[in-house]
Amino acid sequence: MADTTAPILVLNGPNLNMLGVRQPEVYGTASLEDVVALCTKTAARFEREIVAFQSNSEGELIDRIHRARGAESGIVVNPGGLTHTSVALRDALVIPEVPIVEVHISNVHAREEFRHHSFISPIATAVIAGLGIQGYAAAIEFLALSV
Repeated sequence: MADTTAPILVLNGPNLNMLGVRQPEVYGTASLEDVVALCTKTAARFEREIVAFQSNSEGELIDRIHRARGAESGIVVNPGGLTHTSVALRDALVIPEVPIVEVHISNVHAREEFRHHSFISPIATAVIAGLGIQGYAAAIEFLALSV
């Protein structure tokens, strides 16, 4: 059972530090800082806090997930390209034993075929795709109301 007073971890994978710059026609013009601000504001509505972390390194993401065990109440994760390739990230995400919401800014199912498979979805409590950065707000709200 997750500690409902613990923060929610917002975890962003490779290339998400380039939001607002990289392919704005796909990902929009909001920056990662805008995403973090939106998550912070949404969590505050429910008297909750977030901890945000982004890395382009799979190992750093896995290390951060390990530290979430007993420290965070849920995880919002946008694994970026690791969604489709990383069994190691998937295996790490079960370690904290908290609800996980997988978020994708674009509708991955309307894109290239290789983006249709996720190693994360089968272990996620919920999956949100195609809502732009509002998907993060929906994920925070879901976790705030359920844990």
